[in-house]
Amino acid sequence: MSNRFTNKVAIVTGGSSGIGRASALALATEGAKVCLMDIKEENAEKVKEEIEALGGQAMVIDVDLSDSQRVQQGMKEVENKWGKLDIVFANGGINGVLAPIEDLSPEDWDKTIHTNLKGTFHTIKYAIPLMKENGGSVIITSSVNGNRVFSNFGMSAYSTSKAGQMAFGKMAALELAQYQIRVNIICPGAIETNIGKNTEKTPELKKINIPVEYPEGDKPLEHKPGKPEQVADLVTFLASDDSSHITGTEMFIDGAESLL
Repeated sequence: MSNRFTNKVAIVTGGSSGIGRASALALATEGAKVCLMDIKEENAEKVKEEIEALGGQAMVIDVDLSDSQRVQQGMKEVENKWGKLDIVFANGGINGVLAPIEDLSPEDWDKTIHTNLKGTFHTIKYAIPLMKENGGSVIITSSVNGNRVFSNFGMSAYSTSKAGQMAFGKMAALELAQYQIRVNIICPGAIETNIGKNTEKTPELKKINIPVEYPEGDKPLEHKPGKPEQVADLVTFLASDDSSHITGTEMFIDGAESLL
C-alpha cells in the first residue's frame, strides 16, 4: 500500500460496483479510510472485505441518497467513527426509466432526478460541515450525456440530472473555495459497468429513434469502452494534492467518443 491518502477519510457513494468500487479500492490502496454509502446490498459488504484484505479500513452505511435525513445521519456516523472527512466522491446514480418525454411518467422523472441530482446535493450539503476546517476534495460523477451527447434517446431525465450536476458542481466550487474545498466533475463516456441493471428501456422508445451510425466504431481512442480502473485513476488524481489548483472543472473521460 502506498501512502498518498494516509490519515485521509473518504466517502464514496455508489461504491458497491463499477466506477465507485474501483475508486474506493484505489483510494484505500493509497491509505484512505473509506466509507461506502449505498442502499444496502451485499456488494458493498464485498467491497469492504476487499479493502480490508488490502490492509485498509472501510465501513458500509445504508443510505438512500434521495433521503436527506439518511444522508445526514450517514455523515454523522462517519464523524463518530473517524472524526473527519477529506474526500467525497459523489458517484451514486441510476439511469432510470428510458422513455419518450410524452410517455415518461412524472414519478419516473422524479426518481431519476431525486437519486442523481438531489442525491448529489444532499451528499455535498451534509459533507461541508465536516470538511470546512481542513479543506478537501469533492468529485461528482456527471456524464457526457449531460453536456456533449444528446442522442441517447429516452434519457431526458438522466441527461437533465447530469447537466444539473455539472452546474451545481461549478456553483459549489466557487462557494467552497474559501474553505479550501475543491469541487470537480467527471464526465465518463461508455465505461464497462453494470449501471444497466437499474435501467428500464420502454418499448415506446422505438417511436423516437433516429439512426446514428459510425462505420468504424464509436470509440476512437481505444475502440472499446473504458474500464472503471481508468476512471478511478482520474478520481484519485482529483482527490490528491496533485490537482491542488484545479476546481470547478469538468473532465471528460471517454476516449474521444463524445467528440464524434
